[in-house]
Amino acid sequence: MNNGRICVLFVGIILLIGLVVSSLFVVNQWEMAIKLQFGKIVDSDYEPGLHFKIPVIQNVKKFDGRIQTMDSNPERFLTIEKKDVIVNSYAKWRITNAAQYFRSTGDNVASATRLLSERINTSLRDEFGKRTIQEVISGERAEIMALLTKDADEKAAELGIEVLDVRVKQIDLPKEVSQSVYDRMRAERERVASELRAQGAEAAERIRANADAQRVVILANAYKVSEETRGEGDGLAAEIYAKAFQENEEFYAFYRSLNAYGKTFNSSGNMMVLDPDSEFFRYFRNAEGKQ
Repeated sequence: MNNGRICVLFVGIILLIGLVVSSLFVVNQWEMAIKLQFGKIVDSDYEPGLHFKIPVIQNVKKFDGRIQTMDSNPERFLTIEKKDVIVNSYAKWRITNAAQYFRSTGDNVASATRLLSERINTSLRDEFGKRTIQEVISGERAEIMALLTKDADEKAAELGIEVLDVRVKQIDLPKEVSQSVYDRMRAERERVASELRAQGAEAAERIRANADAQRVVILANAYKVSEETRGEGDGLAAEIYAKAFQENEEFYAFYRSLNAYGKTFNSSGNMMVLDPDSEFFRYFRNAEGKQ
């Protein structure tokens, strides 16, 4: 009889321990949890630690609250020019509202990924549709990423998800688009090169004209200075000659006559017809008289 009581007591203790254990659950720091009662959410705001539930009647769903990465398959999007681009992207996201996430996805990871991917693709389609291929490929990349992240985060809020970052890993052009894009980029580069060459030629012509103008001014100033110097020298020479003439008029006249003779008879082919009594031969006559 005592053995039967002991067995019943032992079984009761085990059942009690099992009941207590089944009424406890732990939420880790990286987890989010919701409490369900007959499939209906009754509580969702749980801090990390130990919590209680009613066994059998209530059950707990836990979700990973850490940042997760979603790699999307390459998708085609149209630019404002109605040209296709193939975009390969990924997103960083996390659950911020466990109750809303459960209601929207039913705790189905595949469903959550699909819904989030649809919203991110919608944001990509909207942003790429506002820009040209050149802007998408070579410019405004940081601005596009910031706008994508903001728009995708607003769309994903209804899923209980926060989108932290959206990044484009690669942008490819379909073969039918690549050649036309390369031709357009080549034409644009040639246009810019022609414009730069024209600007250079214009600058060179302007510099050349300025140099020519400066040359004319410099030569004119130099000629002016030289003429002024020559005039001053001629004036000084005339003054010296005048003073010399005043000192010895006869010598000065003789000196002038010698210069005249030298200039006149500097070549054997020179011929002059003059009266022998001309003043020009005065010093010749004087010389003959002295002899």
